[in-house]
Amino acid sequence: MNVVLLSAVAFLLGSIPTGMLVAKIKGVNLRSAGSGNIGATNVLRTTGKGAAVLTLVGDIAKGSLAVLMAKYFNTGIFYQGIIGIFAVLGHDFSLFLKFRGGKGVATSIGVLCIYSPQTGLITIIIWLMTVLITRYSSLGALVSFGILPLSAFFLDSREKFPLFFLLAVMIFFRHKDNIVRLIKGAEPMIGGGS
Repeated sequence: MNVVLLSAVAFLLGSIPTGMLVAKIKGVNLRSAGSGNIGATNVLRTTGKGAAVLTLVGDIAKGSLAVLMAKYFNTGIFYQGIIGIFAVLGHDFSLFLKFRGGKGVATSIGVLCIYSPQTGLITIIIWLMTVLITRYSSLGALVSFGILPLSAFFLDSREKFPLFFLLAVMIFFRHKDNIVRLIKGAEPMIGGGS
């Protein structure tokens, strides 16, 4: 199947707003609740743990399915990563939300879990450790994806490195407001607090 067509399918898959759908079932409009973000962290704050887990699993699955689809159609290593990135772009700029969306962390992790399991595991561990220590989900994303290109450089093929670097840049771009709030000490913690 054509790489362009697969990329379009991946973008459409990524565009499915898992958090919005899960929250809507619970009677919550995520766009007007909490931070207004559609990701699992805001679902946790506004809708509860069960809904947050469903959102996390759904968002991870979007990235994983995109890469699995690319593997199935034998697109080659480089294009598997490109197609995975289109799933993340779909999440970040959803067709169903007028090209607005989430931060792309869970969908990026889903991409990594299939595209490069070892770096995916390292990224998850660093994210979890940072969040457990600081209680800032955004800081966990920034630290883990900031380290991603370095860990990938040593753990995976050099052919994939530009795609890992691009994923990291996308995460930082989507967290630019969080970075400002972290610097000012105004970023909300998981479980309350400032």
